[in-house]
Amino acid sequence: MRSFGMRVIVLAVPDCPNAMLLEERLAQVLDGRRDVSVSRQVSMTSGKRPGRGCTGSPTILIDGTDPFAGPGQSATVSCRLYRDGDGRISGAPSVSQLRQVIGEPAAASGA
Repeated sequence: MRSFGMRVIVLAVPDCPNAMLLEERLAQVLDGRRDVSVSRQVSMTSGKRPGRGCTGSPTILIDGTDPFAGPGQSATVSCRLYRDGDGRISGAPSVSQLRQVIGEPAAASGA
């Protein structure tokens, strides 16, 4: 039995204004990809503390790791901002940044 390839988790606080932007960009990157599973989790506990791995909302974890976290970045329930390659600030990683961290699909076998 073959296990699923990459696992992507989107962590966001309820009603995060940038979660939809991240979802839209992820959809562009993952269009037609069957080797990536995506799940969504609310990243705030009932005690108003960030969930495990959430370094701002939205956070994307790829196989359990936040590829955009800076050294020593701590967990928080605040809005998260991302800077693209040109230095522009956005509420989610750019499509180009997502493609870079997610990579190309593995070679299809018999599809």
